[in-house]
Amino acid sequence: MQHFLKLAHQVDILPLLLAIKRRPDLWKEDTFLRDYPQGPFGEIESIILRFPEKRVFEQEEDLAAYKRGEGRFDQHESIDYPAYKLLPEARSLVMNLMHFVGGERLGRVIINKIKPGGRIFAHEDTPEHANYYSRFHIVLESYPGADFRCVDEHVHMAQADVWWFNNKLDHEVINNGSGDRIHIVVDIRTSK
Repeated sequence: MQHFLKLAHQVDILPLLLAIKRRPDLWKEDTFLRDYPQGPFGEIESIILRFPEKRVFEQEEDLAAYKRGEGRFDQHESIDYPAYKLLPEARSLVMNLMHFVGGERLGRVIINKIKPGGRIFAHEDTPEHANYYSRFHIVLESYPGADFRCVDEHVHMAQADVWWFNNKLDHEVINNGSGDRIHIVVDIRTSK
């Protein structure tokens, strides 16, 4: 495999999975990703734990300036959102992953859920973000039939596995499984 790498197997995800099941209201708290104009996430639910200050740019030139790092905001800076405190079980998983991969800076941390029949539409992450951070997935729940494609490679990421993948390239997810596909997506700046 060129675009995926399994880093760990049988990570203890059950405390976090149980905490999420006890707080179904968290899936409805923040619809930023699902509602983002022209975004690929229209069919997901998410719990945002860490994310940059949310901004929607009305003008393309404002977005371009932000991506170039012009202005007073650092596009790579993520802040803790309230759900991160409500789900402390996530912090240990994220910090252990940071340590394992030699992380220097923690970026976005988002729990995404795709229901059976749902998808994340094909896209490439912005070069500015994908060149700065490495993308990791901690699988909380998944069933056979949940297909993750990156270019011409397809994988099913099993529950309790941890993966790296190359989010610079065209990728999509289609959940043809019998249950929800729930992943923690973690962006980490690593020493190269």
